[in-house]
Amino acid sequence: MTALRASRFAAGDARGRLHVSFEFFPPKTPEMEQSLWECIGRLAPLKPNFVSVTYGAGGSTRERTHATVKRILADTALTPAAHLTCVAATRSDIDAVIEAYAQAGVRHIVALRGDPPGGIGERYAPHPGGYRNGADLVAGIKRIADIEVSVSAYPEKHPDSPSMQADIDMLKAKVDAGASRAMTQFFFENGLYFRYLDRARAAGIHIPIVPGILPVQNFKQTKNFAARTGASVPDWLAERFEGLDDDPATRKLIAAAVAAEQVIDLVDHGVTEFHFYTMNRADLVYAICHLLGLRADQIVHENSQSPSQKERRVSA
Repeated sequence: MTALRASRFAAGDARGRLHVSFEFFPPKTPEMEQSLWECIGRLAPLKPNFVSVTYGAGGSTRERTHATVKRILADTALTPAAHLTCVAATRSDIDAVIEAYAQAGVRHIVALRGDPPGGIGERYAPHPGGYRNGADLVAGIKRIADIEVSVSAYPEKHPDSPSMQADIDMLKAKVDAGASRAMTQFFFENGLYFRYLDRARAAGIHIPIVPGILPVQNFKQTKNFAARTGASVPDWLAERFEGLDDDPATRKLIAAAVAAEQVIDLVDHGVTEFHFYTMNRADLVYAICHLLGLRADQIVHENSQSPSQKERRVSA
């Protein structure tokens, strides 16, 4: 007789077992700002470990990133992690940003080398008076302030890395400089993550390496994004979205199913922490978290809601 496996959720509430974090990008327009804060308001009750705010190529969103992080600090109960890159800036400029974050109450920075001002594809060159790379930046942050530092990891290697071993060596250098967590580039084949994890552990890297999950909001955009970042898009994924260009309702269902399959398989293999690339859209991420057993607190921090949400609640 075939032995029956207990449900993966038989242990009950996932609150104490599974942990999530969310990534947002700073808005460019008032409409995008409203969408961002509606997304934050929707996801905040899930009590993520932290929420990160990205930093554009060449530091192009610096002021918007700062403003978003400061508002999260001031108006919500969330813990913000500010992205920081060392592209196209001197050490003194970057040090001033670190000090300003520390003075504002930021206690977590995601340190990244960053993309050149021309974006992915342009050859990277360190600023003559700046930090050389991500490991150098981590060391600079730890020298200036008592701040937790997370870094990036690449299951399919960074596009600029000459080899997977060179990529692992860079992660080890970032850890040796003081990084305490890594979040991976998104991937769609879980075997890529586990093989990368084995390589990292074999290299003596023992910090948490958290899988980055990208729910496919738009397949064409995801495919283009993956091409720029060196992430592969498997044929089976393309086949699932085939013929759905003009069928957004079905696309959304397929996207939810694909992401659910991925995270459930990761949970079945012992993964307990996830970093979601939200693209400033809450619905798919919220649904996946709900499937994992996370439940929103009943009381939403009032200031994490958008103005329109507050108005609707007051007038109800």
